[in-house]
Amino acid sequence: MTHLFNFLKNKRLFMLMVGFLVLIVMIGLTIGGREKITWPERFLKDAVGFMQQVIYRPAGAVAGFFQDIRQLDEVYKENEELRKLAAAYARDKIEYNFVKSENERLKEDLKFTEHQMVMNDYTFKIAQVISVNNDAHNRTININLGSKHGVQKEMAVVTVDGLVGLVNSVSPFTSSVTPYTELSSTAATFNAISATVMGKESDSFGILSSYDAEIERLIMTKIGEKDPMVEGDIVITSGMGNIYPRGLRVGEIESLKVGDFGLTYVATIKPFVDLNKLTEVFVVSVPQFMDDEADHSDNPDVEEETTP
Repeated sequence: MTHLFNFLKNKRLFMLMVGFLVLIVMIGLTIGGREKITWPERFLKDAVGFMQQVIYRPAGAVAGFFQDIRQLDEVYKENEELRKLAAAYARDKIEYNFVKSENERLKEDLKFTEHQMVMNDYTFKIAQVISVNNDAHNRTININLGSKHGVQKEMAVVTVDGLVGLVNSVSPFTSSVTPYTELSSTAATFNAISATVMGKESDSFGILSSYDAEIERLIMTKIGEKDPMVEGDIVITSGMGNIYPRGLRVGEIESLKVGDFGLTYVATIKPFVDLNKLTEVFVVSVPQFMDDEADHSDNPDVEEETTP
C-alpha cells in the first residue's frame, strides 16, 4: 500500500514536471519572432475566432435592435417637437399677418381722417359693421355706434375708399345705414346726391339719382352739355343740399352718353366701395351736426331717436 501511494505521488510529480516543461517550451516558441505560427496555434485561433463570430453576431444584432429602438424613440420625440414648433410658427405667422394688416389699415385710416379734416374740418367716428340686411327692398348695414356716441340720422357714412351711404335710424348703441345701392330720387330713405368732379369743382355738376342693380353702377344725370367731365374722372359730393358733406369720394366715371331729350348727359359711375367687404366704416360729423349733438347733450328732455 505504501509503495502504491508513493508511485501515485511520484506520478503526479512527474506529470507536473512534464506540464511545466511543455509550458516553458510554448513560452519559448511564442516569445521569439516568427514568420509562421504552428498548426496548433492556427487551429486554436481559428476555433476561438469562429466561436467569437458565432457569439458576436447575435449579440450585435440584439444590441443593434435595442439601439435602433432608442434612436426611433429619439426621432419620434424630435418629430413631436418639430410639429409643435411648426404649429407655433404657423400660429405666429397668422397673428403677425393679422397685426401687420390691421396696422397698415389703421395707418390708412389715420391718413384718411387727417387729410379730410384738413380739407373740410369734419369729424370721423370709426365704427364696426355688425350685420348686413340684404333684403332686396330694404338693404341696410348695421354699425356699433349710436346716439350715445353722437351719431344722428342723415349723417354720411364712408370708408377710406369712398361713400357707403346715409344713417337712416339711430338707437342708443347702434345705427342703421342705407347704402348707396338704395339711391333713388323717389325713395324716402335715400334722396339724390349733388355731385361734382375732382379738380373741376367749379365747372362740373350732376345729380347721382339712382343705382342700376343690373350693371352695379350709379347713374348720374342732369350733366350740362358743355360740362368738362370725361370718362375716368373722379366723382365727389359737392356739398349742396346740406345732407352730404362736400368732398366725399363716390366713384369713377365709366361712360357718358346723351340723355333722353338731348339737352343733358347721363354718366355711369363705378363706385369705389365694395359693400360686400365692409368691416369698418366712418360716420362723418360736420360742424352743423356737432352743434346739434352738443345741444342734444345739454338738454336731457330731448328724446333720442330709436330704431322701431
